[in-house]
Amino acid sequence: MLIRVSIVILLGLLLGRVMKSLHLPSLVGFLLTGIILGPSVLNVLSPQFLGLSADLRELALIVILTRAGLSLDIEELKKVGRPALLMCFVPAMAEIGAAVVFAPLLFDFSFSEALLLGSVIAAVSPAVVVPRMLKLIQEGYGGKKHIPQIILAGASVDDVFVLVLFTAFLGINQGSVFTAGTLLQIPTAIFSGLLIGAIIGWLLAQFFGVYHMRDSIKVLLILSLSFLLMGLEDLLANSFAFSGMLSVMSLSLMLYRFKKPVAKRLSVKFNKLWLAAEIFLFVLVGASVNLSFAYSAGWKPFVLILLVSLVRMLGVLLALAGTDLSAKEKLFCTISYLPKATVQAAIGSIPLALGINNGEMILTIAVISILTTAPIGALGIDLFYTRLLSKDSTKEG
Repeated sequence: MLIRVSIVILLGLLLGRVMKSLHLPSLVGFLLTGIILGPSVLNVLSPQFLGLSADLRELALIVILTRAGLSLDIEELKKVGRPALLMCFVPAMAEIGAAVVFAPLLFDFSFSEALLLGSVIAAVSPAVVVPRMLKLIQEGYGGKKHIPQIILAGASVDDVFVLVLFTAFLGINQGSVFTAGTLLQIPTAIFSGLLIGAIIGWLLAQFFGVYHMRDSIKVLLILSLSFLLMGLEDLLANSFAFSGMLSVMSLSLMLYRFKKPVAKRLSVKFNKLWLAAEIFLFVLVGASVNLSFAYSAGWKPFVLILLVSLVRMLGVLLALAGTDLSAKEKLFCTISYLPKATVQAAIGSIPLALGINNGEMILTIAVISILTTAPIGALGIDLFYTRLLSKDSTKEG
């Protein structure tokens, strides 16, 4: 196991560096590392190692969400208002709608299978978007109009919204009935996650104010509580709608709200954790790719991804309609909402495992969506943020 871990890290760092030298995001190198070492090529990674992928991806996601919460100012989010709210669900609904229209035309998909496919590919990737928006906040790009904050908040809730829909559509394909109660799970999961995370975050802020300890110990406490919150979502899955992801982010938001100096120091610690988490996250995503699936599918999945992505971009523009954002700034938002990775890797294989019709094709399309939109979206953000967004005068120099 240790030898395989070392190979993953060394090859990941090497290919990540190669990609950066080609002006591509390093995550492309990490994805290629997973594909090369995975079952489809060299098959170096053992089943035991790959069996840990879900837990390792969840750990990486916790680091991502905590980093986001430790850098988001609630007061600034209040100023954003309606656009951030609409970005939580309008682009995702637009993409799901596009999947319902185009999937039956390109493939032998029923209406319910097209809904399921749409929910698999609709979520934006926090692994790609969050670190880049945090970088923009640090460098002062788009700050006056709160553009990184809009994208951060929207992308975080977008995943929860899509995951709840995925669960509902999966039930439909397994013979369950889609009811109004199913729809109510969406706001319930969002509000319960935010509330419980906020309460724990406030209590933790008070605890840090009374008991002084090293920042490294604070990081361990936050990680432990985050693990519990994510585990609580699994425990309550059959009885109560609760979002562990939002509760983790809400916890760190409260720390920023009530202990800003501490939050800023902890953010630096989590930035360092992300260096390792990013490698394993994308290597494991790459290792999930079955190249024979992608090859046998031909050109149609690429056409579908292109079409639904264009409709998603229109959904972003609709969510931002009526704002004071310029055309360039809106274009940047549409680019930032393209990348897919984490959610697709986590749920793309579930329909196949459960024996859903066209489950193999759903997995293939999910994988292709990662391989195309994650590099394109990441590269688009990295290349164009200085050209499409204005820099705050306070950050100059």
